[in-house]
Amino acid sequence: MRKIVYTLLFVLIFIPFWLNAQPKIIAHRGYWKTEGSAQNSIASLMKADSINVFGSEVDVWLSSDGVPVVNHDADIEIDGKKAVIEDTPVATLRRARLANGEIVPTAEEYLNAFLRCENVKLIIEFKKHKSKSNENVLTQKVVDMVRERGLQDKVEYISFGINFINQVRRLDPQAKVYYLNGDMAPAVLSAMGAAGLDYHYSVLYKHPYWVEAAHNLGQKVNVWTVNKPEDIQKMIDLNVDFITTDEPLLVREMIEQ
Repeated sequence: MRKIVYTLLFVLIFIPFWLNAQPKIIAHRGYWKTEGSAQNSIASLMKADSINVFGSEVDVWLSSDGVPVVNHDADIEIDGKKAVIEDTPVATLRRARLANGEIVPTAEEYLNAFLRCENVKLIIEFKKHKSKSNENVLTQKVVDMVRERGLQDKVEYISFGINFINQVRRLDPQAKVYYLNGDMAPAVLSAMGAAGLDYHYSVLYKHPYWVEAAHNLGQKVNVWTVNKPEDIQKMIDLNVDFITTDEPLLVREMIEQ
């Protein structure tokens, strides 16, 4: 009888906390809104780690000579001109500089820096390419780099491209990979083997019930890129699992209120 009473007390005390778990924070392109940092820089990764958020997001592309490189846009400014990353060799891309003066990193350099991180997970976004063959090469190379460094448990993947979701599932069935495009219900993502949805917060304004539906399927829910207090609070109230933001300290302050 005493054991039953203790069990009931445990359930009554702790289950409400589990049901109302607070979202975890992912720094969008790293923690870049701070001195000495820049979007997708190695500095932004290390600074995200220093503020102890759950994750730091980064974007990767494949250069024309097959080297995975870090950048958000499909093109980059080099010597005052725009260069398309997929059509440009890595030696040329390395002439570009980020806002903090860093050389545009390769994915290999980024992962080597990530080995020094103590707190964050790395959330790697595979950017959609012109061809599936380039996407397949990029996925293979990055997943291999992660595996070679023993970082499988510290890296998760996201993409707007279904091909990338399928490739990650093929190459590392245990890896967590999330879909970004916002056009599929949780049941469809579950059937694909995705770990969950990672949608713009406006999608969940239209489909708030997708959060509960995803949770009922054992999936996680992330939202991007949530920077305004009113949107942050709405996502907290919806009980999402992760909030990707350019304002990680603001999100933390609101979560802790």
